[in-house]
Amino acid sequence: MALRNVVGIDHAVIMVKDLDKAAETWKRLGFTVSPRGTHSAHMGSGNYTIMLDPDYMELLGVLVETEHNAPARAFLAKRGEGIERIAFTALDAAAGAAEIRARGYEPVGPTDFERPVTMPDGRLSAARFTTFQWPVAEAPGGVRIFACQHKTRETVWIPELMHHANGAKRLRQALIVSPEPAKDAAHLARMIDREVRTGPDGAVAVPSGSDRADFVFLTRDQLGRRYPEVSLAGLPERGGAGLVIAASDLAAAEKAFDSAGVRSGGAVCVAPAAANGTLLAFVAA
Repeated sequence: MALRNVVGIDHAVIMVKDLDKAAETWKRLGFTVSPRGTHSAHMGSGNYTIMLDPDYMELLGVLVETEHNAPARAFLAKRGEGIERIAFTALDAAAGAAEIRARGYEPVGPTDFERPVTMPDGRLSAARFTTFQWPVAEAPGGVRIFACQHKTRETVWIPELMHHANGAKRLRQALIVSPEPAKDAAHLARMIDREVRTGPDGAVAVPSGSDRADFVFLTRDQLGRRYPEVSLAGLPERGGAGLVIAASDLAAAEKAFDSAGVRSGGAVCVAPAAANGTLLAFVAA
């Protein structure tokens, strides 16, 4: 039975070495980027968000070394920049943590945290969350997963931040490369009680729940065959590789990407080297 309190991909976390530099990179690609946020002291991290509907992307950087961000620091040291973890939406984080515990996974958390938010009218508010993680060692395809309950959605999904010059609307797929896609997909499917689907090219999809984006596990060679004109330089053999994003206007995306964009596999793409270790593939909404 699928998890009742965990519904679909909420956001993808892209670890970056220099937060402000990364934000400028994504702005140049036509994304509207939120003001910089600073998390609670025990987290030691800061972020920029790129808000879509109903999901988003998060550029995350370490500001102060803490015990909490040790896995993120280890990721940067070993892999470099890229998709480090993916969050699910939690309807009730405490209940969701109890659900995975009943399935044999000891949750980390639930943990409450917040970050200050300057609203469009200049008011200072806060974004508040409760999260829990699956055990750090349970990282299918090398990608950690956790769940996030939004306590103050109005300070995260701010309408002014949801319009992008490149036409980005929502996430469709989270691409994870693996030498053994079927094995890693089965691992994730067990963790979230979902079924797998094998595609014609051998890639294996795991629906995340509701109408949210799918996880897609495939080898690096399979990813290259999907997007043959795109350089995959810098991607690992196993780990988070890219995001497929539904867009309202592919011509607008191509214009926004400028020299960083390339048409490939029916999508308008940005190579990982131009987007902090993350392949971006824009498809028609």
